[in-house]
Amino acid sequence: MSNYWNKKINSIEPYVAGEQPAEGVRVIKLNTNENPYPPSPACQKALEGFDIASLRLYPNTDAMAIKEAAARAEGVAPENIFVGNGSDEVLALVWQTYWEKEYDQDKAVLVPEISYSFYPVYSDFYSVRCRKVPLRDGFAIDAADYIGVPNCGIAIANPNAPTSRVMPLEDIEKILKANPDSVVMIDEAYQAFAEDYVSAVSLIGKYKNLIVVKTMSKAYSLAGLRVGYAIGDKELIEGLLRARDSFNSYPVDRLAQVIAAAALDDRSYYEETRKKIIATRKRIAEELKTLGFTMPESGANFLFAKPPVPLKAETLYKNLKAKGILVRYFNKPLIGDYLRITIGTDDEMDEFIRNVREEIDNAKNS
Repeated sequence: MSNYWNKKINSIEPYVAGEQPAEGVRVIKLNTNENPYPPSPACQKALEGFDIASLRLYPNTDAMAIKEAAARAEGVAPENIFVGNGSDEVLALVWQTYWEKEYDQDKAVLVPEISYSFYPVYSDFYSVRCRKVPLRDGFAIDAADYIGVPNCGIAIANPNAPTSRVMPLEDIEKILKANPDSVVMIDEAYQAFAEDYVSAVSLIGKYKNLIVVKTMSKAYSLAGLRVGYAIGDKELIEGLLRARDSFNSYPVDRLAQVIAAAALDDRSYYEETRKKIIATRKRIAEELKTLGFTMPESGANFLFAKPPVPLKAETLYKNLKAKGILVRYFNKPLIGDYLRITIGTDDEMDEFIRNVREEIDNAKNS
């Protein structure tokens, strides 16, 4: 608390990111859903060819190089793309652009009870009422819970985080049809790792109330660059532009535009990397199940796993951390028995499994 802060800053509970170890400290980092593989070699080539003198000039306001590359990757027109400084900035602009700043019960944005924990933070910060919708058995999101419910908008991460569950495209379409007057935001940060899921981008031309948000932090290995984008009807994109230009007209720097565009255009590397992560995820899921873990089927680059009795999630998290292996533990109701485990390289995951086996043996023998 501070006398110098306003009421909002004094009362708000900020988002808490995953632990970041100090530079130079060797850990196996499986706690923040980063890609374990380097960015496309095309990024290095673009970096080497970058004209450093150009940094004296402001960047292209609309990040046209990224817009055009993202349009090619997503199969839409450039005018259907909005680019921001990381998907978190894009999400923040979604909250500012589409959803009413009222505390009327009928003017709430609907979000899953367990989801990306930044959503309620945005709602508090931008004074948008947030209504958390309970999940069904197995952490499932049921489309029926978003139909016939008064709202000013709907925000769903798909695949969901931290649960890793995937909502079928037909269920998203049901929600869109039932809420024609509300903007429905689908956050597809992890969509690249869901094998059988067709992106909601395929519905953009059919529904004017759909906005899909994507990040380059996960599948493109560019978490350190901070680039994200949204895909939607031109009217929705124009709204985001109006909000951006009332806040910061130059959000994506020149260097980021060059590197991100190069990554988006290297489709073969993108496919190679995401398929490696999917294969490792499947293998590790089976090994954990063999060890007694339970978990939903994952469509993300992480697993949401409950350790076997008598091993507790918090204990395993702390013991692994002491051994230099970071996973994510959420000390919250409904999910306090689970760990979120990012998929690393095969060697990293083998080391993880070896240490988990040791912890299970120790728990049984104590």
